[in-house]
Amino acid sequence: MSGEITLATPPRRSTARPGGSAPVTAGTVLTRQALNRATLARQLLLERATMPVEAALRHLVGLQAQSPQAPYVGLWSRLDGFDPDVLSQLIVDRRAVRIALMRGTVHLVTAGDALGLRPLVQPIYDRDLRLNPLHAAALRGLDLDALAAAGRELLAAAPLPNTELGAALARRWPDRAPTSLAYGVRNLLPLVQVPPRGLWRRAGQPVLTTAEAWLGRPLRAMDAATMVTRYLGAFGPATVADVQTWSGLTGLGEVVRRLPLVRFRDEQGRELVDLPEAPRPDPDTPAPVRFLADFDNLLVSHADRTRFVSDEHRAVMARHRYSRAVLVDGMVAGVWTATRQRRTATLRIRLLARISARRRTELTEEGDRLLGFVEPAAATRAVLVEGP
Repeated sequence: MSGEITLATPPRRSTARPGGSAPVTAGTVLTRQALNRATLARQLLLERATMPVEAALRHLVGLQAQSPQAPYVGLWSRLDGFDPDVLSQLIVDRRAVRIALMRGTVHLVTAGDALGLRPLVQPIYDRDLRLNPLHAAALRGLDLDALAAAGRELLAAAPLPNTELGAALARRWPDRAPTSLAYGVRNLLPLVQVPPRGLWRRAGQPVLTTAEAWLGRPLRAMDAATMVTRYLGAFGPATVADVQTWSGLTGLGEVVRRLPLVRFRDEQGRELVDLPEAPRPDPDTPAPVRFLADFDNLLVSHADRTRFVSDEHRAVMARHRYSRAVLVDGMVAGVWTATRQRRTATLRIRLLARISARRRTELTEEGDRLLGFVEPAAATRAVLVEGP
């Protein structure tokens, strides 16, 4: 499949939730603080939402999920009264699936989004087949259509772990590395990871089958215009470069140009686009302390991450791969880890910046609630705050 993006008729209405929108003034400069609060609102991080879990998963266009438990922490920080068993049941009922999508990364998304997004982002996987430093050479010259057909046939018989899939494929192509053959099938076909992988507090290696086999429905590609409006509803306002960073796709400038969007400028003069009805709260809206999950989408979905990460802390967060961040007043102020020894659970927070005594109290209280969520069986809990 080529890397070209097909234009579709722009949607007539915004897909963002109505309410809270600022007056639309073309050319208005949106400060970093304004961008911060707008995106936090759409990410359900200014105030925990009461929407159903499946609706939240769709609104957020899924959650990054290469760490299987991360979506649970992500939704705990976003939904009032979040019950992790509800999300697990969505996976068991095949209404939510773990599948590689945007940026070539595993996401937990609704079944409908899996079927719609996976064919749209196929250019990412085509490109990776040509350029991947570990597997491209091993797959060069191979009939990829035959590889895809063989993989589909094997997985139609039963879901398989990567190792077994690779070994079965190597019986047909004994001169090729089994791991590379399995990787090729992962790029050629829309593979989902079946439970118990991804269930709450359950472990298990990835076991794969095709999305069509697991969901009982064919792929139906979402058009690029819908994808862009969905992104803006969850991550906007944004530049074209931001949309492309989140999706992993290129060539979206023309798609954005065709959409009925409002346009602003950031403080560097770059054009920002947004949905007319999307919420843009007052920049002075208070932002509560929030704990983000491993590789939380909030921090990896913009080309310019300064709306959440200061220049001062960018290098530190890059070393942490933007994982397990703590937000204070909407900005990354530290990182966290949770451990358990016997019946004692400990949350360690390493601050990167000085915070007020009031914020430190808020941080400790929210951290204790997080610890109660991730380690509910612990008899005692301790929250340790280190740093400036």
